[in-house]
Amino acid sequence: MDLFEDYIVVAAQSIESEPFVGLSGYSRVFAPGHLTLGFILPLEGYPDGPAPTMKDHAAVTRLADELGFGALWARDVPTYDPQFGDVGQIFDPFTYLGFLAANTKEIALGTGSAVMTLRHPLLLAKQAASIDRLSNGRMLLGVASGDRAVEYPAFGVENDFESRGERFREAFRMFRTATEDDFPVGRFPRFGELSGRVDTIPKPIAGKIPTFVTGRSRQDVEWIATHSDGWFFYNVGLERVGMITQTWGDAVRRTNGEGAFKPFFEGLFLELEEDADFPLTPIPAGIRVGRHGLIDYLDALQKAAVNHVAFNPKPSRRPFTDILHELAEYVLPGFPSLT
Repeated sequence: MDLFEDYIVVAAQSIESEPFVGLSGYSRVFAPGHLTLGFILPLEGYPDGPAPTMKDHAAVTRLADELGFGALWARDVPTYDPQFGDVGQIFDPFTYLGFLAANTKEIALGTGSAVMTLRHPLLLAKQAASIDRLSNGRMLLGVASGDRAVEYPAFGVENDFESRGERFREAFRMFRTATEDDFPVGRFPRFGELSGRVDTIPKPIAGKIPTFVTGRSRQDVEWIATHSDGWFFYNVGLERVGMITQTWGDAVRRTNGEGAFKPFFEGLFLELEEDADFPLTPIPAGIRVGRHGLIDYLDALQKAAVNHVAFNPKPSRRPFTDILHELAEYVLPGFPSLT
């Protein structure tokens, strides 16, 4: 086999193991051995209450795009539960991502994460594919089973809370069928039946939406590695992350083949101190740190095979534009978004 034939074989294997190469959102954020940076919306701190102001949110999201960050992730908080104490970015995630598709140019737009058990899969398919089309392929879909029991009676599905893992798998299968098949056929007892007489449009640009399971969503790792396109996890600390990424990588290779790549990424609260030398200090589900310690922390995550970090700025007290500029000047160069 000559060098050209070698190249063709390697390229074909790469395309097969990375089906979204060339899709602008996925390709900006995920690659083997590389860590990129993004944010969980909204881009402001609100440490003392459940709701942000959303003041200047359009300008700040444009700034994150212009500075070169990888992704913005919109949370799906369908109802305000005072016990939960956080309403996220307030707006419906898909309505907001539609706005951001027009408000930004290159940054990937994701959900972190859509509660798949409480959204009808056909409507979710149309919403996600619409954002994908409107943003020219920047859509990244994080999905979850929903862990707040109070929401299930409100949506009339209280009997499925304990069996939400099964409901999640069924919704996931119907979503995939609706987005990937023309005039699809399938029976989904909790959601309906597709007879092949109707279609869901639009279809995603790549023929498939990059879809990532959040946490466990009451599934085992083998199922997630087989059916999802990556794993969106919670902050677990440096002492555990290497063990989890090793488990993930092994499961991906077992279920998808030796050359397969499916990203592992984390969301965490970030309180960036003005003192660049402020030591790394754990806070609930996140870290408080100066930029020097943050760079060391991210370098350790990259070495542990984490592919993306989505910072949640909720605990921040500094103006977030100051934080964006500091991260862009000192931290982002070491973990640049991909082109």
